[in-house]
Amino acid sequence: MKIFITGSAGFIGFSLSKYLLDNNHTVHGYDGLTNYYDINLKKSRNKILKRHNKFYFIKGMLENKNLLKKAISSFKPQIIIHLAAQAGVRYSIEKPRTYLSSNILGTYNVIEIAHKVKVKHLLLASSSSIYGANKKAPYTENDNVRTQLSIYAATKLATESLAHAYSNIWSLPITAIRFFTVYGPWGRPDMALFKFTKSILKKEKIDVYNNGNLYRDFTYIDDIVKGVSSLINKIPKNKKNYKMDNTDSLSSVAPFRVVNIGNSKKIKLLDFIDALEDVLKIKAIRNYMPMQKGDVFMTLANTKLLKKLTGYTPKTNFKEGVKNFVKWYLEYYKNNKKY
Repeated sequence: MKIFITGSAGFIGFSLSKYLLDNNHTVHGYDGLTNYYDINLKKSRNKILKRHNKFYFIKGMLENKNLLKKAISSFKPQIIIHLAAQAGVRYSIEKPRTYLSSNILGTYNVIEIAHKVKVKHLLLASSSSIYGANKKAPYTENDNVRTQLSIYAATKLATESLAHAYSNIWSLPITAIRFFTVYGPWGRPDMALFKFTKSILKKEKIDVYNNGNLYRDFTYIDDIVKGVSSLINKIPKNKKNYKMDNTDSLSSVAPFRVVNIGNSKKIKLLDFIDALEDVLKIKAIRNYMPMQKGDVFMTLANTKLLKKLTGYTPKTNFKEGVKNFVKWYLEYYKNNKKY
């Protein structure tokens, strides 16, 4: 298939693009290559993708509607996977308008163009942050989500709402995918595993929030990629008299569905750090700190709907995932002459 991917130089976008190219699909990437984190890492990812003769790329921002429309219209994709966004919970407190522009306006541009070019299926990246202060666990797609704790999470919920409304009006098939704490090789430098590894190797302190009393559903990148790719052909359809069971989030009025992708394991942050220390064979200098604004205490995914739709369930053990990340990190920065 011909698949258009926004955020193709990002962590998930790169990993998914590579997987699809390796499986003989044609991919058109679109990425702003912003300097939110090390742009050289993004360029390195892009360089790998460009080795494929079925990969096309345009550098551009989501807010540049004319450029985005030209890129999508000329490529004529059957599928659009929208992964580009301004990420980061804590950064959203400092630069909230960046999130409003990129995540809401940018996503609306993608949705509108997807309708005009009549794609078969639009897949949107969402986030477990949407569940906010939700006390019920594991989180299911049909839970009430009214307690977002960060601007980032609020913009992600807003994009889901926009997508549902647009899907209803124009019968555009859309799946919003809520990712749970993604980690692994080629990961983002602003995320815990990357920051911890860098600091431990440099013998610097690592900041451990809420004194380590935090739990995350750490989900390995390969599981995310397989989950997303397995959803491409699971197109939501608006069926009359469709009887939903309690695991399905298919809208009653639109071809719109929300799907969690997580490992369905509640891992304590301190256990995650212990696993990293074991692989590096270095003890971290831990700087215990209070809870940060915008942070959630726990995330935990219910992935019964993903399994029902695709037969796939994420399964990578976090210790194996941490080991794979460290191997990549040491190789990558050895080749780039610094940690």
